[in-house]
Amino acid sequence: MTGLDRNSVRRTAVLAGAALIVGLLPLASAGTAAAADPDPVPVDRFEGEVPFASQPAEGLFTWGGDADDPPELTLAERSDAPEGAKVLAGDYDISGYGGFTHDYAADQPGHDWSAHKGIRFWWDGQDNGKKTAFEIKDGGANGEASELWTTSFTDDFSGWKQIEIPFGDFTYRTDYQPVGGIDQVLGLTQMWGYAVTLPAGAPGRFAMDDVELYGKADQSLRASVTTDAAVYPVKEGGTASVKVSVATTGSAPIDEPVTVAYESAGGTAESGKDYTPVKGEITFPAGTESGASRTVRVPTLRDRTGEAAETVPLKLTVTGAKAPAETPQVVIDAHGLPYLDAKLPVKKRVADLLSRMSLAEKAGQMTQAERGAIGAGGDIAAYDLGSLLSGGGSTPTPNTPAAWAKMIDGYQLRAQATRFQIPLIYGVDAVHGHNNLAGATVMPHNIGIGATRDPALAERTGAVTAAEVRATGVPWDFAPCLCVTRDERWGRSYESFGEDPALVESMETVVQGLQGDRSGRDLKDDDRVLATAKHFVGDGGTAYGSSTTGSYTVDQGVTKVSRQELEAVHLAPFQEAVDRGVGTVMPSYSSLDLGDGQGPVKMHARADMINGVLKDRMGFDGFVISDWNAIDQLPGDYAAHVRTSVNAGVDMMMVPYSYKEFSATLIDEAKAGRVTDRRIDDAVARILAQKFRLGLFEKPYADTSGASAIGSTAHRAVARQAAAESQVLLKNAGSVLPLKKSQKVYVAGSNADDIGNQTGGWTITWQGSSGNITPGTTILQGMRKAGGDVTYSKDASASTAGYDVGVVVVGETPYAEGVGDVGNGNDLELTAADKAAVDTVCAAMKCAVLIVSGRPQLIGDRLGDVDALVASWLPGTEGDGVADVLYGRRAFTGQLPVTWPKSESQLPINVGDTSYDPQFPYGWGLTTLTNVPGGGTASLRALALVAAAAERAGAGTVARTAVTKARLLVQQKIGTAVTAASAKPFADADHLLLTGHYADAVAKLTQAYRAG
Repeated sequence: MTGLDRNSVRRTAVLAGAALIVGLLPLASAGTAAAADPDPVPVDRFEGEVPFASQPAEGLFTWGGDADDPPELTLAERSDAPEGAKVLAGDYDISGYGGFTHDYAADQPGHDWSAHKGIRFWWDGQDNGKKTAFEIKDGGANGEASELWTTSFTDDFSGWKQIEIPFGDFTYRTDYQPVGGIDQVLGLTQMWGYAVTLPAGAPGRFAMDDVELYGKADQSLRASVTTDAAVYPVKEGGTASVKVSVATTGSAPIDEPVTVAYESAGGTAESGKDYTPVKGEITFPAGTESGASRTVRVPTLRDRTGEAAETVPLKLTVTGAKAPAETPQVVIDAHGLPYLDAKLPVKKRVADLLSRMSLAEKAGQMTQAERGAIGAGGDIAAYDLGSLLSGGGSTPTPNTPAAWAKMIDGYQLRAQATRFQIPLIYGVDAVHGHNNLAGATVMPHNIGIGATRDPALAERTGAVTAAEVRATGVPWDFAPCLCVTRDERWGRSYESFGEDPALVESMETVVQGLQGDRSGRDLKDDDRVLATAKHFVGDGGTAYGSSTTGSYTVDQGVTKVSRQELEAVHLAPFQEAVDRGVGTVMPSYSSLDLGDGQGPVKMHARADMINGVLKDRMGFDGFVISDWNAIDQLPGDYAAHVRTSVNAGVDMMMVPYSYKEFSATLIDEAKAGRVTDRRIDDAVARILAQKFRLGLFEKPYADTSGASAIGSTAHRAVARQAAAESQVLLKNAGSVLPLKKSQKVYVAGSNADDIGNQTGGWTITWQGSSGNITPGTTILQGMRKAGGDVTYSKDASASTAGYDVGVVVVGETPYAEGVGDVGNGNDLELTAADKAAVDTVCAAMKCAVLIVSGRPQLIGDRLGDVDALVASWLPGTEGDGVADVLYGRRAFTGQLPVTWPKSESQLPINVGDTSYDPQFPYGWGLTTLTNVPGGGTASLRALALVAAAAERAGAGTVARTAVTKARLLVQQKIGTAVTAASAKPFADADHLLLTGHYADAVAKLTQAYRAG
C-alpha cells in the first residue's frame, strides 16, 4: 500500500469516528463544541520522536513483577497505522504484572494538560475481553515520584479503535502509590506522562498509536467545591463551622456561577433534638477567585444525657463545578460515658467500652491497614479501623515532620466519625531512628548497637527515636528486633543485637528508651512510643535453604531446634521484654520445627507459643500484631488463615491492602462460632488498653512540641556516640590507628562518602538505597570536619604518592529482609572495585580498612596486607562518630556482636559451638586506650581474684572492669594470631561476662592467653 493509501485509511477512520460523534449530538451543540475545542496536543506519535529510555531522560520503558513480565516493545512499520508510518507494538506473557510507561524528562518541568477534556489513543483490538489499565501521572517531583490516577478499557473489539478517556474518569490509585500520594487531587497542571498495565495470565500482543490530548475542559472538570474537612467534631451544645470553598485548576477565576445548596439530613443525630436543622444556598458568581469560601454553621443542642457520638451529614448539591467526593459529617462528640473518664482505671474503661461495641466494631479494632490503601480515609469510619501503618518508604509528600503530623491528624479526625470515637493507633518501622522521615536522626543498626556493649547508650538511642517518632504524631514503633542472629547469611542479621541471647537481653534497655517506665505510666508522654518485640520466635535461627518465599534463601524459612535450644537462645530475650513491660509483640514469618512430629509450623499459627508461652507462661498483657500479610502464608483458604491466626493469639492483623476482606471474614467466622466471642473480646481489650495507656482518647492528635528537636544537634550527638562506640577494631599492626591530624591521609572506597550505604536498609525506603538520601555526615566528611589532611579518590585512581597513611572504606550496599539473603544475588565478598581499592592503597602505604556492612565480610585473603581493620557496621547518619575514633577523639572500645568467619563454608558459626575456628571470635575488639594492662599470667591471676570477690559481693561494675582488663590483656598477646584453641575460650568468656559469671570469664580468658 502506498503512502497516499495509508493517509487515506487514516483520514477515513478519523472522519468515520467524527461522524459517529456528531451524529449522536444535536447539530447546534456539536457545532459549538467543535468551534470551541482547542486543537489536539500530541503526547506520543511513535514515529521515533520519543526514544526507549528511562529517567532522568524522557522516554518509553518497560517494567514488570519479575524478569519475564516486562513486555517486548518495538516501533513497528504498519501500513494501517492510524497516524504516521509507525505504531508502538509489543508481545507479552505476564505472570505477575507488567507494562510500559512514557515519562517526561525528570530535569524538565511537567506538562500542563488542564485545558483539555481528556486523553485518547488508537488501540489495535484483539477482542479478547480483557481489561487494560491506563494510568496518568500527576504532580510530584517527576514521573517516578508522582501521584497515580487510573482507569481501564476493555478489549472487546477487533482492529483499530480510538479510545477516549475524559480526565473525570480517572480515579486515585489506592493499591499502590510510589510516594504514597501527594494531595489526592488531580491537578493536571504538572503531568509526567502515562503508563499502560497489560493483562496477565496468558500470552498476548498489542499495538497502539497517536496518544493525544483532546477536547476543551469544561468548568466542572477544572472547578471543584471542597470543604475544609470531611469530619467536624463538636462538643454537645456547640456549633460546627463548615467552610465551603471553590477552587480551580491553575487558580484561574471561575467562568460561570457555581451554586451550592446545603441541607442537614440523615445521620444518627435527631433533628430538633440533637441539632438545629439548616438549609440554604451559596452562590459563587462568575469571576470569583479560586479559593473563595463561605461558612455554613450547624448548631447542636444539649440534652445532658450520656451517649455515643452522633452524626449530622451536611448534604451539598453543586451546580457548575465538581462536588466534594464525600458528604461532610458534623459529629456530636460522645460524652458522659464511663470509658471517657480519664480518672478511671484502664481496666474499668476497657470493660465499659468493650461492653458497648458491636462485633463489627470489634473486628475493626483488630484490623490494621496501610495508609496508601485507604485513599482519602473514608474507610476508617466505614470499617471502624483500629490501626494504620506506614510500610517502609510509605510517607507523605513532602516527607517532613509537619506533613507526617498533618497526615496522621487527618486520619485521627476520620476516627472521630465513629460511634465511640476510638482513636487509631498508627505504627511505623522506626528500627534505627525515625528512619522513614527525611532529616531524622538515624542511629546505627542494631548490630552496631550490640557492638557498643553499652546498655545505657542503647536506652538513650531508643529515647531519641521515641521522641522523634512521637513528635510526628506516631505513637507506635515496630521495634526492637530481638532476634538472635545465628547465620550471617540472613538478610536481616543487622537487625539483631548479636548472636548471643545474653547480649540481646543486655541491649533491651532500648525498650525503656522507647516506652519509659516498665509500668507503662510514661506512654502518654509526648516523647514516648509503644514498643514492639519482634519477631516471635526464632527468626534468627532459620536454616539456610529453608525459605520458600520467592528467591529468599534464609528469611522466612524454618527454625529447627530442640525445645531446650529454643528456650535458651530464642525465647529468653522475649521473657526479658515482657518483664520490661513491652507493649506489643510481633510473630515471625518463619516456621518452627521442634522435632515433635508436627514438622514446620508457621509462627502465626502456633497457638502453643503465642497463647501458651507468650501470654500464659510469660504473662504478656499487651497485644500481638501480625507481620505484613503474614497470615496469607498459612495453609488453607482465607477463612482458615483468619481463624487460625486469631485463635493462635494474634490480636491485630496487619492486612495492608486486604483490610475489608479480613474484617468481613473475621465477622463471618465469629458468627459461625469458629472464633469465639471470648477470644475476640480478649484481643480487643488488649488493644484498647494500650490506646488508653498512650493517652490517645484524651489527645488523639499529634503533639508537635518536640518536632524542633528532630535531627537536632543534641539528638545527633547521641547517634554520634553510638556510631563511635560501635566501631570494632579488629587489627591494628604498628598502631596505625588513631590517625594524627598532621598526617596526609589518602581516602578511597565505595562507602567513604555515601550516606545511603552508611545507613543501610530501612532508611527512607524499605530496602534503602545508595546516595544522598537523607541529611547526615559521611565518614569522609567526618574526617574532614575532624581537621584531617584528607584527599579522596573513590576508586583509588588518583596518585598514591606522598601520603602517610591510607583509609579505605568498603563494604555492602543497602538491602532489607530476604532481598539481602546470601544466595539471593548476594555474598559476603567485597566487590571487585572494593578489592582493587584495598589492594592499590595498601600496596602503596600503611593502610586502615573500614568495612561498612550489615554483617562480616570475608577479608582473610587480604588481612596480611592490611595494617588496621575496622568493622564499622552500618553507623547511621553520623559519620562524625567514625571520625572520632579514627582520629582518637574517642578510643575504640567496640566488641564483635557476632563471630567473624574465615569463610562462608563455616557458617553458621556461633559462640558456644563445639568446633570454633573463626577469623575473629565473638567479643573481639582491640582498643586504642593508652592504659591497656600488661603483666601476663600474674595480672590475670590478680584479676581473677578481684572478679571472684566482686561477684560474691554483688559488685557488678568492679567485676566487669576486671574482666575487661583481662580481655584486653589477652588480645594484646594474641594479636592477629587467633587460633581455634584461643578463640573458643575467648568467645566463651564474653558470654560468661554477660551472664554475670565473672570469675569463670577470667578463667576462660586465662585459658585463651595460654593458648595464644
